[in-house]
Amino acid sequence: MATTCVKRAFKYRFYPTDAQAAELSRTFGCVRKVYNLALAARTEAWARQERVNYNATSAMLTAWKKTGELAFLNDVSSVPLQQCLRHLQTAFSNFFAKRARYPRFKSKKKSRKSAEYTSSGFRFRDGGLTLAKMNEPLDIVWSRPLPEGASPSTVTVSQDGAGRWFVSLLCEDPAVKRLAAADSAVGIDVGLDHLLTLSTGEKIANPRHERKDRAALAQAQRRMAKKEQGSANRARARRKVAKIYARITDRRRDHLHKLTTRLVRDNQTIVIEDLTVRNMVKNRKLARAISDAAWSDFRSILEYKAAWYGREVIAVDRFFPSSKLCSHCGPQGRMGQQLRGGGRTGCGCADVAKPAPHPGWGEAAWFGPSFPRTAEVLGERAGETELGVGDDDEPGPQVGGGRVTGLRGGPAEGLFHQPKGVLEIESAQERLPPAVHVLRGGVRGRAPQPDWFRVPVARQVLDPQPE
Repeated sequence: MATTCVKRAFKYRFYPTDAQAAELSRTFGCVRKVYNLALAARTEAWARQERVNYNATSAMLTAWKKTGELAFLNDVSSVPLQQCLRHLQTAFSNFFAKRARYPRFKSKKKSRKSAEYTSSGFRFRDGGLTLAKMNEPLDIVWSRPLPEGASPSTVTVSQDGAGRWFVSLLCEDPAVKRLAAADSAVGIDVGLDHLLTLSTGEKIANPRHERKDRAALAQAQRRMAKKEQGSANRARARRKVAKIYARITDRRRDHLHKLTTRLVRDNQTIVIEDLTVRNMVKNRKLARAISDAAWSDFRSILEYKAAWYGREVIAVDRFFPSSKLCSHCGPQGRMGQQLRGGGRTGCGCADVAKPAPHPGWGEAAWFGPSFPRTAEVLGERAGETELGVGDDDEPGPQVGGGRVTGLRGGPAEGLFHQPKGVLEIESAQERLPPAVHVLRGGVRGRAPQPDWFRVPVARQVLDPQPE
């Protein structure tokens, strides 16, 4: 069991003095100002079809400090200002790589207040952390110890909407080790009635954290709405609303961390669905419940913990018809939405929603390189599957719209097999015999396609030379 060198952030709460709070507030404002100025400069340069990188914005920062209008930038440490320019460069890199949207300007009221210090901007000695432009160390509540002999490489100071101050220390944690390989695998389906439904049959209830504080939140918001805009009373009322939101967020993240830790510890491979939560929250009837479930947070936490401990996470394409496949006999039995809670399908299996007794069945059996493929799993049967019939299994081209997308690669090879003897259609416009049924590979949520566009997949083998 090899030890991996993992950099881990340790977050603590601290209580600054009045002088430290004033210095950090000035730093937050200067960081926001520099970020917005650099973003505006890069946007204008883009309109002129010019390229501006980090080095160019760093030179702009030096020039801004020499002007009388922006001379106050010299009053704070230059390290957080340079770091915000690096963050802007990362944001543009993600935008050009189509991983994120175009960077947006930071707001004084809504944006997160934070400042990042590298090793040249702080001093960590004898368990005390002193930032640049400060004479006293921060009063940190060490709720858990740092790794023995750890030296922070980066320190991030932040303040949330509830007025709480936090410091995050990025250190190498030798305690994070790759776990021993496990034989178990699990498929996960997220939902609202049940937060998680595992392929083992276990259902994890949705705590509905927001609903528990909904009455208190509504009362605090009504009181805030009655306060005058810009007044100190409204600021205090806004802080009370933020405290309720912070309490909800803390409970939610604590629950997600406990769930993901258990899943990563007990399973070698974890299969999840690749959902587009951004589009799903457009449903105004379910937006609040979906946001409270925090499916995206669950996936992100699960992914980085799996990378830490040597586990594998596989994301299944959202159009793959996993809910229409019988967990006992495979693709032969297709179930509809009305049968998800149990019942019979065309294949005759009862209670198809229950976990299959065979370790090869279940949703997780269809995905990923660690599991048997469709033709291999169904090879013990009589050979009749929805994908074709044959005496000998031979991998063929992928058909249909369902794709299994791995987090560290493309579609899993050989998910669908095309055995020998399956009728091959030479032309898409060719008239199919009545015994051949054409299916669309489970594509749902897309515009309907004409019959000639469909991918031909034979369900029954025809004798090439009928008598």
